[in-house]
Amino acid sequence: MALTKDKKDEIVKEVSELLSNSKMTVAAAYQGTPVKAMQELRRNGRESGTQLKVVKNRLVIKALQAHDTFKDIDTSGLNGMLLYAFNSEDEVAPAQTLATFAKKQPTIEFVGAFSAEGRFLTADEVAALATLPSKDNLIAQVIATLTSPLNDVVSGLSGNLHGLLDGIEYEEARRLILD
Repeated sequence: MALTKDKKDEIVKEVSELLSNSKMTVAAAYQGTPVKAMQELRRNGRESGTQLKVVKNRLVIKALQAHDTFKDIDTSGLNGMLLYAFNSEDEVAPAQTLATFAKKQPTIEFVGAFSAEGRFLTADEVAALATLPSKDNLIAQVIATLTSPLNDVVSGLSGNLHGLLDGIEYEEARRLILD
């Protein structure tokens, strides 16, 4: 069933909004993926804050051209049956969600991605991005690195303090026994 012009305009407006709010939009081929697997992928996406949409490439291209940021992007790679993963909170989450799912369902293949700055990333760049830790993990790693010297000092001091207290308790116990 063909879409009406109003419905197409509505979809272009929705995709345009998603693109402007998204920190990273990943495009992936999904041909041959069963419906149940697609439903599972959408559920996995919701857990990471990633919204997945299957939209006609022509309408996505119109939405890209409507933005000053994306209008110069090469869209020649947007061919075939593609799904688009949008995430407004994390740059890495859409790629990670699709990469994790592609391990179970190899019919999902990266085509590329659009960064919030208006840059097109190749499929290889998206695959490399998918291997990065999430934003929360990176923040936790930085905090752990920053607090590591402090933890080492506290551990050293508490170790010496425990040794001192053990020594005092031993001497006190020996004195009590001998007296």
